[in-house]
Amino acid sequence: MYEQEKITPYGDGREKAGQVEQMFDDIAPTYDTLNHRLSWNIDKSWRKKAIRALAEFHPQRMLDIATGTGDFAILSARLLNPREIIGADISEGMMQVGREKVEAAKLGHIISFKKEDCLNLSFADDSFDAVTAAFGIRNFQDLDKGLRELCRVLKKGGHLSIVELTTPVSFPIKQLFWIYSHTLLPVYGKLISKDKSAYSYLTKTIEAFPQGEQMMDIFRKAGFAESSFRRLTFGICTLYLATK
Repeated sequence: MYEQEKITPYGDGREKAGQVEQMFDDIAPTYDTLNHRLSWNIDKSWRKKAIRALAEFHPQRMLDIATGTGDFAILSARLLNPREIIGADISEGMMQVGREKVEAAKLGHIISFKKEDCLNLSFADDSFDAVTAAFGIRNFQDLDKGLRELCRVLKKGGHLSIVELTTPVSFPIKQLFWIYSHTLLPVYGKLISKDKSAYSYLTKTIEAFPQGEQMMDIFRKAGFAESSFRRLTFGICTLYLATK
């Protein structure tokens, strides 16, 4: 078990998945505002880099796991022009916000949403040309099992593109990020979302989550043939690309 799998939003004894579902249902109305403000809108450029990493492969059927409010799926539809994207998430509250955004963007003919357990996906083997995830795999109750599922539903030669928050490793960004994530982030998150646990949970999981070279070993163990990573914005975020 990885350290972040032991961290739960509310610490009330329930399974992590149930607590994460409740947390995201609760913060769904303010999630987009918080995401963009807390990252100074840099999160948008991180998503673009992850999507452009797939451009040369021209994926036609895509799965956006832990899709949340659908930002990654919407941007993928615009930049990659696939035939179909399924946004999957455990939180109906988040996906309902996503459905409204997709309707407003007139992308309903490409993007649909489905409630899914990332550890036991309902899709058949070899279903997708590409799988994407933005800031979501950190919340998996079982990271190894979740990544094995993503590998299973990918076609052979298909690609997994992930952006995930990570802790910087270089001075002074490492120290500045620690101060920001332990002071401003949880306080501002509590003020906007009214959930005092959500953004302290965020900080703890970022620090505990495996990153960089360690993730390469985890991808290999999950069944991916090749993987690489690139740190973005001084290591605050990391882009991972893996091939089945």
